[in-house]
Amino acid sequence: MKRVVIVGGAGRMGQALTVGLNALDGVDVVALVDVTRPLDTHGARYLERLDELEATDVDAVVDFSAPAGVVGSAHWCATTRVPLVVGATGLGEEAWAALRLASHETTVIVASNFSVGAALAERFAALAAPYFDRVEIVELHHDRKADAPSGTSIATARVIAAARRRAGRATQADPTVRFTVAGARGGDVDGVPIHSVRLPGLVAHQEVLFGAPGEGLTIRHDSFDRASFVAGVALALEHLSPDAGLIEGITAFIEEDVRT
Repeated sequence: MKRVVIVGGAGRMGQALTVGLNALDGVDVVALVDVTRPLDTHGARYLERLDELEATDVDAVVDFSAPAGVVGSAHWCATTRVPLVVGATGLGEEAWAALRLASHETTVIVASNFSVGAALAERFAALAAPYFDRVEIVELHHDRKADAPSGTSIATARVIAAARRRAGRATQADPTVRFTVAGARGGDVDGVPIHSVRLPGLVAHQEVLFGAPGEGLTIRHDSFDRASFVAGVALALEHLSPDAGLIEGITAFIEEDVRT
């Protein structure tokens, strides 16, 4: 039985993970860590801070809190050598520096999206990238999401750009030269335009739109419920290694499962 602590356990994502992971064979959520007491602990202990926990009582920390919380989790995991799985987005350089430091002492897995479908959509986009002239991303999330663009869209843009570079395709040039409204073409990551939508009723959705003469290809993924992220977190927990190191994304785990 893998004993798991969830940092950010009072949030909607933390609560969904608690329920989803506890329903799986081989996983037991033993504690929820949050500055706010959860409405329901689902049988787990409630702690305000990770340092209230004995390292011998846990096999992995799962952090879906915020950048500041990730820094704290990384420091604790570096000291205790407990593996860390991070799904928080909007991470800045301080958080990444702490994660890289922790990865010298233990396994650290970071993903912008733990949905298996989202990971597959990113992989499909990388495969398609060299064969189309232009690509743009539209990401849509609930109206309480604090960061834009989403971590998923940034990661997708980067794998698309990398695939185009490997294929010798030049960075696409934006044909727009006249802007009636500033920002109408969205943001830009590695030459890939990203458009962010925030509306109530949404959860997490993304479209990657490719275009070439006479044809187009749209790769869309929808998370209709936060339960969609449970399988990817479980996959990460399953692939935790005793060796220290930093792993970004869950695509490698999916491809490993396919090969076996």
